[in-house]
Amino acid sequence: MIEVSVHTRLGRFDLGAEFSSESGGVTAIFGRSGSGKTSLINAIAGLLRPTRGRIAIGDTVLFDSKAGINLPVRDRRLGYVFQDGRLFPHMTVRRNLTYGERPGKASLELGEVVELLGIRHLLTRHPHNLSGGERQRVAIGRALLSSPRVLLMDEPLASLDSPRRDEILPYLARLREMLDIAIIYVGHDMDEVVRLSDTLVLLSEGKVAAVGPVEEITSRLDLHPLTGRYEAGSVLTTRVAEQDEEFGLTHLALKQGELLAPKIDLPKGSPVRVRVRARDVAVARVAPTKTSFSNALPATLAEIGDNGGPYVDLRLKLAGGEDLRALVTRRAFVDMELEPGAEIIALIKSTAIGRRSFGM
Repeated sequence: MIEVSVHTRLGRFDLGAEFSSESGGVTAIFGRSGSGKTSLINAIAGLLRPTRGRIAIGDTVLFDSKAGINLPVRDRRLGYVFQDGRLFPHMTVRRNLTYGERPGKASLELGEVVELLGIRHLLTRHPHNLSGGERQRVAIGRALLSSPRVLLMDEPLASLDSPRRDEILPYLARLREMLDIAIIYVGHDMDEVVRLSDTLVLLSEGKVAAVGPVEEITSRLDLHPLTGRYEAGSVLTTRVAEQDEEFGLTHLALKQGELLAPKIDLPKGSPVRVRVRARDVAVARVAPTKTSFSNALPATLAEIGDNGGPYVDLRLKLAGGEDLRALVTRRAFVDMELEPGAEIIALIKSTAIGRRSFGM
């Protein structure tokens, strides 16, 4: 278990954040700029000393103001990946990787990390000869070789353009699936957070507004002012059922029913998390025929979020129990006479489930 209780004042800003999560998997800290994300992760790392609070990972207490405990950074065994990588410019990639190794204590060998991150061909280069995505992969490798109990990542993709982000995201997803190490990931891009995280900590003005499984938090209508209406959506846990080679599609199995998505190069049975944005979900009272929507899923209207604006938020409950959010115009909402409990059909184009929707 990761337990965090951090209280401190930074100028005019009050940070008072408390949360706990299981030590396995990825815990994402999400919030708008200025919400206190970096200050919070710096407190966990030991770079910022809170006025009061307690930080513990399993049985190890890193900070406890009442007990007078404040472990030095070097004794916390936390790997830290910064936004800009912070590699040593005079060292080769190999030397950067091995700089923080703990002889005799490393849980991963250099060769394993090199293969995991796909950087063997970079070992003799210097940082100025690397792309932004390559530098971040090397920075991640260096952190892993320090044998950390937890890997801290402070918006590691923030300085990268879209192609470089798409390049590195699969490697981050691979860390989640292949390594027995907890990761605390700070992000401000909901697509990244959903693809990578298991637990989502929603931070607002220095306080934790909500914490829980990413599927639960992203489906809550009351949180869309913090997650962003444009980014509002849901996360569906699926598995590859079969490949449609003729049309370049992948059948993804839900608890009941399936989704059609652009082809994913994964073997049958592979787990895939899919983020579906609310603005990409349409609803119908009856199943349509001869439509371009590849996905028509029976659902029940579970909740209506109506703030009087031109759009209405809907939380749908699929046949298998999964939550799915939809954003419809007020006119459509009124014309369809929607009310809680209504049996409807959720419509999703397969093209709306794009490459950045997959968390694997």
